[in-house]
Amino acid sequence: MPFFQIKATTVLCVRRDDKVALGGDGQVTLGDTILKGGAKKVRLLRDGRVLAGFAGGVADAITLFEKFEGMLEDHPKSLSKAAVELAKIWRTDKYLRRLEAVLLVADAEEIFLISGSGEVFSPDDEVAAVCAGAGYASAAARALVKHTDLSARAIVEEALQLAGEICIYSNQNITILELG
Repeated sequence: MPFFQIKATTVLCVRRDDKVALGGDGQVTLGDTILKGGAKKVRLLRDGRVLAGFAGGVADAITLFEKFEGMLEDHPKSLSKAAVELAKIWRTDKYLRRLEAVLLVADAEEIFLISGSGEVFSPDDEVAAVCAGAGYASAAARALVKHTDLSARAIVEEALQLAGEICIYSNQNITILELG
């Protein structure tokens, strides 16, 4: 395993009022050095019906996006089944199990965090975040959900802005996608 890895950090997903928003900051690091500030860590999949974001190793995440798209093709009506199937092969495949990234995926009904150690979970409170700034972003999002009437998109934007102010591995160059 290399001493330094290129990592992309902080992706946040929030569902509110029949809308779901997924956003990511733009920072990519190599160890403790910023390599890029404008990376796009979120994308639309399945003809715009699924949001997906990643944190962790960039090349690893792109490989996993491709695998996940295949799972969505195999299970077009069930995001949960596609997520579980990805986690199963990710954990058991000799090549894939070495990939170091985390995926955050959502459709109109569900949000899932998927990891290479077999975790697939859906948050209880419709807020999920991954990687370095996740604690900051999710805490801010939970407070905004509880104490404001902001939209899902506005909550994601504000929470990621706050995380970018606090977390040295996050920035405020944010990309947000929305369904609903």
